[in-house]
Amino acid sequence: MEEIELYLDDAKDTMEKALKHLAIELTKIRAGKANAGMLDGIQIEYYGMLSPLHTVASINTPDARTIVIKPFEKKLIGEVEKAIRNSNLGLNPNNDGEQIRLSIPPLTEDRRRDLVKKVKQEVETAKINVRNIRKDTNDDIRKLVKDGVSEDAVKQGEERVQKLTDAFIARVDEVFVAKEKDILLV
Repeated sequence: MEEIELYLDDAKDTMEKALKHLAIELTKIRAGKANAGMLDGIQIEYYGMLSPLHTVASINTPDARTIVIKPFEKKLIGEVEKAIRNSNLGLNPNNDGEQIRLSIPPLTEDRRRDLVKKVKQEVETAKINVRNIRKDTNDDIRKLVKDGVSEDAVKQGEERVQKLTDAFIARVDEVFVAKEKDILLV
């Protein structure tokens, strides 16, 4: 039974990581409000190496429609502007020589629907990850029969894995409902 507990703990930790990954991916999908997390994927060339934008500049959201980026070194402002233009965010940087302002336009109804589809894709990927973790854990638990663990204990372990999976799928669905509401809210 101790081995089954270890597998269950490992499955729970891995499912938590899948949920955290989903949350990170969803912050990259903008909901019409300014959010510094929207810029997480942007890399800047800094002394010959690619660095995340947040490591070379301060990023603030003074209001719900504006992001202000102030590079720690003025010479980087052109690089930052170029990286934002080349990203697939569809934002138009406004450079005043000191900082860059990004105005977040309100979302159209079509764009909102597209974003919800993108969220659904991320949610489905998270569910697949959770189900794969369930499958791997069940496979590991079934192998314990060879080590002398009773079949009843294995069945109970599998049932507990299913309950854990159901709980995490429900949490993924809750995340989806919240993000969908956030996107569709005008």
